[in-house]
Amino acid sequence: MDPVVITILLAALVVVFLVAATVRIVPQARRFNIERFGRYRRTLQPGLNFVLPVADRVNTKLDVREQVYSSEPKPVITEDNLVVNIDTVLYYQITDPRAAAYEVADYLHAIDQLTVTTLRNVIGSMDLEGTLTSREEINARLRAVLDEATGKWGIRVNRVEIKAIDPPNTIKEAMEKQMRAERDKRAAILHAEGERQAKILTAEGTKQKDILEAQGTQQAMILRADGESKAVELVFQAVHRNNADAKVLAYKYLETLPHLAQSDNNTFWVIPGELTEAIRTVTTAFGDQSAATGAPPSAQREGAAADVADSDKDNVGVPEIEPNSTLALDAVAAAGEAAKEAAAAVSDAKAEAAAAGETRLPGRGQTSGD
Repeated sequence: MDPVVITILLAALVVVFLVAATVRIVPQARRFNIERFGRYRRTLQPGLNFVLPVADRVNTKLDVREQVYSSEPKPVITEDNLVVNIDTVLYYQITDPRAAAYEVADYLHAIDQLTVTTLRNVIGSMDLEGTLTSREEINARLRAVLDEATGKWGIRVNRVEIKAIDPPNTIKEAMEKQMRAERDKRAAILHAEGERQAKILTAEGTKQKDILEAQGTQQAMILRADGESKAVELVFQAVHRNNADAKVLAYKYLETLPHLAQSDNNTFWVIPGELTEAIRTVTTAFGDQSAATGAPPSAQREGAAADVADSDKDNVGVPEIEPNSTLALDAVAAAGEAAKEAAAAVSDAKAEAAAAGETRLPGRGQTSGD
């Protein structure tokens, strides 16, 4: 082969080698640390870069994106002398490639060891209950310590999370029992609250029922009293409209008296003071009827006087007509007719009022045992 051709080929190879050694292409989110004769020279940025062949070389290639590092479970002793295993997750980012390459030999191992020592300091001041319920506080304290320590290494710790806290098995069993007891307690409380609400609602319902029944009874009594009042008023108007004389009224007066003692609960009953006058009026009426039928007036007056004397003497009870009375039979018949007429008048008045009721006549009188 021609020496000239060989020389050209060798020159071309040298040029290609020099070009390849001179040009450095850095990908996005990467940083290359360049050393010249073993000394840090500069950090190459993403894109096309030129270096001095043979003299410059790439020492480290670093990724400046946010990285995730998950450490192995580390045993940590709590304040109440319990050993728990804690796993942590670290989110970090390289901010200074030169410091990350030359300030620390292995920044991941350094961060891991720093995390363990910080955890032991933080967890050592808490009991197990506080450790399980204070994850946010532990994360904040870890991040503050790691960010301060890794700042000179060219690393920024963005976030630290506790992935798991594993207490001993005996503690887990005790915690399960405690949780079961708490759930039973809440269930019992909820059941008691339900019964309490049910009783309250039942009492409220009973109260409303009693109030409504009392109001209904009150309205019924008012309406009943109003009806009786109207009935009495109608009876009174009917009596005056029919122009009943004093003899009929006196007889009805005596006829009403026996009803005072009909109740089983009465232990005494009252005889009005007008009893003598009523007896006298009825006796006079019977005397008039006797006279009309031809009965001797002297015998009639003597019988009436005897009855009035007996009534004034005893002043107890309602007088009754004895079988051997001196009153004439025609007088009794006349009294019966008068009573029927009065009863018919009263019945007509009560029918107009559409209510029936007892009439209690007030008055003065003496009391006697039932």
